[in-house]
Amino acid sequence: MTAKKKKSSLRETVEAIVIAFLIAIVIRTFVIQAFKIPSGSMIPTLLVGDHILVNKFLLGTPVDIPFTNVHLFHMPGLRNPERGDVIVFKYPEDPTRDFIKRVIGIGGDVIVERNKQIYVNDRKLVEPYTQHVDDEIKSGGFDRRDNFGPIVVPKGSVFVMGDNRDESYDSRFWGFVDDSQVKGKAIVIYWSWDKDKSWVRFNRIGKLVR
Repeated sequence: MTAKKKKSSLRETVEAIVIAFLIAIVIRTFVIQAFKIPSGSMIPTLLVGDHILVNKFLLGTPVDIPFTNVHLFHMPGLRNPERGDVIVFKYPEDPTRDFIKRVIGIGGDVIVERNKQIYVNDRKLVEPYTQHVDDEIKSGGFDRRDNFGPIVVPKGSVFVMGDNRDESYDSRFWGFVDDSQVKGKAIVIYWSWDKDKSWVRFNRIGKLVR
């Protein structure tokens, strides 16, 4: 093989790697991104160790310089977040961290919680996806876990809560999420690892996030 052929082959290899890297960056930034669930706030819907794919173009997403928190602009989506969506977003009190919760209320909604039961616009919310692990009812005031409201969700914002209601740090405590901080909608679990038992949860792989 001549030196020229070697150089041509090396160049083709480098170009293929660069192109593949750029495609991966574009997909990660604008289309699909993978996230790992680090906490139990979304049990039973999502377990610690679940790895999920998030659709970024459906709801729009903040676009940052890749692998940094330097914000460039917000990419508009096909629709706004809706009640029931499980979303990943920038935590309002620390935008360098990503949270995942369920949308309970959208702009203009009036939300009340009475003894662990949520009401949206005076209608009792049916939530088969939630769990409660503490029978104690907190009265409200300083601890808004089980009783709060009524509160009105500002336009352009969402009110989010974890499905593991008694063990979730969410909008009840730190307020609303601006639509521009929503990074995407969770769509599917592509991998799940149970660290305590050191095994793969095969029955969760491919499960849609609902």
